[in-house]
Amino acid sequence: MDKLKESLLEAPIVEKEGYHYFVHPISDGVPMLRPELMREIVIKIIRKADLDGVDKIVAPEAMGIHISTAVSLMTDIPLVVVRKRQYGLEGEVALSQVTGYAENEMYINDVHPGDRVLVLDDVLSTGGTLHAIVGALEEIGAELVDIVAVIKKVGGGNKVDEAGYAVKTLINVDVEDGELVVLDADGDG
Repeated sequence: MDKLKESLLEAPIVEKEGYHYFVHPISDGVPMLRPELMREIVIKIIRKADLDGVDKIVAPEAMGIHISTAVSLMTDIPLVVVRKRQYGLEGEVALSQVTGYAENEMYINDVHPGDRVLVLDDVLSTGGTLHAIVGALEEIGAELVDIVAVIKKVGGGNKVDEAGYAVKTLINVDVEDGELVVLDADGDG
């Protein structure tokens, strides 16, 4: 993961209400996302994720979309985006997303009992987004085949870990004294 590691070490760090946040093309869309970085990430996800029998990729709006779209194109697995907008479609399931810096209502459509799903996201930090999505998928009756986040920011509570879900990551980092530090260049799982 040389390109991912290099790009993270160059990422600026900003503080938002006491939360240290790195600004990166995968998690924020700025600075620009280079195709070679995206290609490296998609290949690593495909190698790391359990794709056997997966019916759908499920990813949150907005920063899970580009990653999951690229994986969908490479694997021919359909994509479901968890939206921040309610449509009122039959079977729509609402969930509450609480992260280290925001609270939102989100909505899942087109996932049904028995669907085998791969959940993809850009960053695992507090676990608020993934915990809410995984809980809603279980409520629907979908089977969670695997969960993958590109970047794990460690340090602090992680709702997904606390709930007993295993999340595979491509790289694990932390912010120490205002600087990003790579803790595990191979991530979890």
